[in-house]
Amino acid sequence: MVSPDWVSRWLASRTNPQGGGFGLWGDLIVGVIGALLGGFLFGLLGISAGGLLGSLITATVGAIVLLLLLRLIKKA
Repeated sequence: MVSPDWVSRWLASRTNPQGGGFGLWGDLIVGVIGALLGGFLFGLLGISAGGLLGSLITATVGAIVLLLLLRLIKKA
């Protein structure tokens, strides 16, 4: 079965039309960190997402936020 972390990174990368992935290991790391970040952010906002779909949404939001932060840092 495919991990929600990997799927979240793939979905987040689809929102970045400029491409520029991080390679297999980099994408996996971004997916895992994004999932943790998404869980942290959802916790701060009091949002509870259960089940596989909820985990996927949480991880995807976290990965998108992480990619945006990485893009801002790269431009600086």
